[in-house]
Amino acid sequence: MFGTESSLSMFLNTLTPKFYVALTGTSSLISGLILIFEWWYFRKYGTSFIEQVSVSHLRPLLGGVDSSSPSNSNTSNGEADSNRQSVSECKVWRNPLNLFRGAEYNRYTWVTGREPLTYYDMNLSAQDHQTFFTCDSDHLRPADAIMQKAWRERNPQARISAAHEALELEESRSSPPLLSSCSCATAYILLAEEEATTIMEAERLFKQALKAGEGCYRRSQQLQHHGTQYEAQHRRDTNVLVYIKRRLAMCSRKLGRTREAVKMMRDLCVFQLMKEFPLLSMFNIHENLLESLLELQNYADVQAVLAKYDDISLPKSATICYTAALLKARAVSDKFSPEAASRRGLSTAEMNAVEAIHRAVEFNPHVPKYLLEMKSLILPPEHILKRGDSEAIAYAFFHLQHWKRVEGALNLLHCTWEGTFRMIPYPLEKGHLFYPYPICTETADRELLPMFHEVSVYPKKELPFFILFTAGLCSFTAMLALLTHQFPELMGVFAKAFLSTLFAPLNFIMEKVESILPSSLWHQLTRI
Repeated sequence: MFGTESSLSMFLNTLTPKFYVALTGTSSLISGLILIFEWWYFRKYGTSFIEQVSVSHLRPLLGGVDSSSPSNSNTSNGEADSNRQSVSECKVWRNPLNLFRGAEYNRYTWVTGREPLTYYDMNLSAQDHQTFFTCDSDHLRPADAIMQKAWRERNPQARISAAHEALELEESRSSPPLLSSCSCATAYILLAEEEATTIMEAERLFKQALKAGEGCYRRSQQLQHHGTQYEAQHRRDTNVLVYIKRRLAMCSRKLGRTREAVKMMRDLCVFQLMKEFPLLSMFNIHENLLESLLELQNYADVQAVLAKYDDISLPKSATICYTAALLKARAVSDKFSPEAASRRGLSTAEMNAVEAIHRAVEFNPHVPKYLLEMKSLILPPEHILKRGDSEAIAYAFFHLQHWKRVEGALNLLHCTWEGTFRMIPYPLEKGHLFYPYPICTETADRELLPMFHEVSVYPKKELPFFILFTAGLCSFTAMLALLTHQFPELMGVFAKAFLSTLFAPLNFIMEKVESILPSSLWHQLTRI
């Protein structure tokens, strides 16, 4: 025992100050690299890498639960139900107000050199286009077969070339009388979306698409009961016709012909209610109508539309919730004063407005920062995640001007929106008027939004423990390395004293054991 202690003391005496400098410097370097990696991983994925590895791999090895027990089975079923709910809540929707690729998104790229759309977003659009504009009988018509391949093509120039090829082929031959080709309409759609560099040019191409699409729709309407093939073709022609009319209405809105756009959108809403095709509900044309009516400041009609679509049985959106809040805020915002309200209390109308704002903020807590210009806006994506940052961007991009037009509305929002979070202290576990806030929004928004945009996260995540731990460890070891380099002799004395103190309890225990056990037995144990 005493030999071991003397050898340890001799080893400590032989260590030079350079060894301590190298030891502390290497520890500081390694902990600094871990800190940098942990910070990068947290910024990219929103979680700690060490924590994720510990939870995913080490916890089952150290003490995994038995999945065969009844209680764990119930827990697993509950987790599965919550996962299914999370997936349904994190469904990605097509943006009803999405911009034109050629006339708007590409112009942004030409000016800034940045890509406003992600690959994931464009891939979702490609899937939508194949669903809207193709059917099983397209292979029977050469032009439609070309367009079917064009919608699957990733290269924009290849898609545009295929659309021109389909138009040339369609002009050079006549379609069979029964299986009429719709490639003209879909080819014009593709050119209007991606090749047109101005809204006026896109509108001209959409008008040509409308002429071709209406003819196809009338022919397929007469033949839809002749078999499943004709029924599928009629469903496709209906989707094409609704899409064209909606985009033409959006062109009119962008070119300043708002009343004309409102009329077209009203007709589309009636058409959508008359038809029973489920895909028509994906367009959410009523949100286009709400934005156009707000531009006309026709608040009575806005209220009428909300009365129809702001129903408990229908899915909500930021447009529905925040437009309802805007209308109620409009009634009191011009005379609202936080000082006066704190003295006399809120009136009934002011209370209704505040509750509407709280309802809207609970549904999507990211919107107020964009409306109050606390965060910079970017071009909205082609797809949005309800209750997520992508939906907030899409809403604020088009509706910020309407909030500014109502006197005092933004002031009322600024004074009251943060009060929502006092009602829902644990939004991931329990909501007030809606389901708990889904935990998957951040991951989906990072896929939908470009890299140069800082994704808004709710609720705000605190730094993981391992980042704080590695930061403290890196700072501590760096300070030790600096002190050891500046004062090598003094730090050597401190290191020896620290190690001696560290081993003192062990030496005390060993001495007690040696005094209790017989010397012969202790001798045998030390030999073993």
